[in-house]
Amino acid sequence: TLHMRLVDATRHIVTAADLARMKPSALLVNTSRAPLIEPGALVEALKRGRPGMAAVDVYEQEPLRDTAHPLLNMPNVVCTPHLGYVTRDEYEVQFVDIFDQITSYAAGNPINVVNPDVLKGPRR
Repeated sequence: TLHMRLVDATRHIVTAADLARMKPSALLVNTSRAPLIEPGALVEALKRGRPGMAAVDVYEQEPLRDTAHPLLNMPNVVCTPHLGYVTRDEYEVQFVDIFDQITSYAAGNPINVVNPDVLKGPRR
């Protein structure tokens, strides 16, 4: 376990070479800052199986809206929407927003849809 702040000295401190030295059974968890890892290195490392798994809550580009992003489509990755740390007030704001989105969807008028293609019909 490593807890690190993002400052100039730690930006991209975890390199592709570092990830390649991890065991295939290793789980990398990043709920801190995506720029701690060299850009693109995590996706490539996961494809090579070192580390074997990842759980991420932060992304190189946020908010992550690209449903085709590799991390969102890899079976060895768990992604959450950058909620590693949120204040009580922020939870309340988010709850209201989520509630509004659910009731709008239920009323047949979805709002804030990131991937509108899914509303066109069932997958084939």
